[in-house]
Amino acid sequence: MNAWVSAALIAAVAVAVVVMRLRGEPLNARDLFAAPLILTGIGAWTLWKADGIGVADAFWVAGGALLGVSLGVVRGLTIQVFEKEGVLWQRYTGRTFAVMAVSALISFGFGLLAGRMGMHPQARPVQLSIGVGFLGEALAVGARGLMSGVPFAPESRGGRRR
Repeated sequence: MNAWVSAALIAAVAVAVVVMRLRGEPLNARDLFAAPLILTGIGAWTLWKADGIGVADAFWVAGGALLGVSLGVVRGLTIQVFEKEGVLWQRYTGRTFAVMAVSALISFGFGLLAGRMGMHPQARPVQLSIGVGFLGEALAVGARGLMSGVPFAPESRGGRRR
């Protein structure tokens, strides 16, 4: 698949997720973790298939992944987790978007530094960056949901919640 088409599809999915979470949506484990794990897996597979990736690149990837998960956790702490209709819901807040903006700047700076220090361009898949960020967010929101004592929302079937 063309890199631009792939990037456009990923961006469209990310925008759709953000819009749904801005409006508020039921919180269930599958929806919370599926997209981050899939994107992270695609990013890891892309790295696996890339040529010319060295040990130094692996350290930059690990550092970037740790940074992405950490920034995602911070973002996850700004998300409103609340009870509605007897189950958990989540909603992005203004602080969530502020953290997104700061995170994007930090990640961009890290990417520039990594590139200047010689990181191989193929060692920076967009899917991995987005995936680990959403994974960090999911970990924070999921932990907060578990600590609330309110049940997670059931999985949807055919677009309807049970």
